[in-house]
Amino acid sequence: MTTLDGAIVFVTGANGGIGTHFVREALARGAAKVYATARTPRAWDDERIVPLALDVTDPASVEAAVQAAPDVTVLINNAGVSPSTSSLLTISEDELRANMETNFFGPVLLARAFAPVLTSNGPSAIIDVHSALSWWAVAGVYSVSKAALWSATNALRLELAPRGVQVVGVHVGYVDTAMAANAAGAKLEPAVLVTRVFDATEAGEFEVLADDTSTRLKAGLAAPIEVLYSQLAGSAS
Repeated sequence: MTTLDGAIVFVTGANGGIGTHFVREALARGAAKVYATARTPRAWDDERIVPLALDVTDPASVEAAVQAAPDVTVLINNAGVSPSTSSLLTISEDELRANMETNFFGPVLLARAFAPVLTSNGPSAIIDVHSALSWWAVAGVYSVSKAALWSATNALRLELAPRGVQVVGVHVGYVDTAMAANAAGAKLEPAVLVTRVFDATEAGEFEVLADDTSTRLKAGLAAPIEVLYSQLAGSAS
């Protein structure tokens, strides 16, 4: 169980809708300091917020961030990108690799880089923001990258739990942010998502199913594949 009261929090993708709420809510819960990171950090209006430049795809940038933030107790892997197409068959190889670099390798390499810091500063936590699409491949490339991160989170949890690091995986459907602006269907408010994530973290939980979509999709994983993907029904006949 990791408390936000007195915590030193490190948020990737802090400029975005979800990231901004992570920064503000951490402070509301008593965090002593929040490193608000982005490729181009913005100015903030609170001296407890430390803007920090970070490109999660650049090992040198990651290493510089670790050196600049040796006191972190909560790492929030929030940064992510959505590709221009979902198709694994038509997306360019460069964009496919770039998507995996941001959505998968970035969070994993940050976890690896901060593991000694978090272990030393424990009790501590890593929060990885996945997606309900981790369990539903309809988003193609994006689903693949988030499924990979989900698996990595599970593996990291097993390695880090004995060292006092709580690893929390977050699953959510559409969130009302710029990334989902053109998506149809129900959207969760970013503030609601962040509240549920922090509530679960402080309760000692390891996984957050933030909305009905995530709950339904996880429950459906035990069903035959044709149930999860109705478009496959009859396709093999």
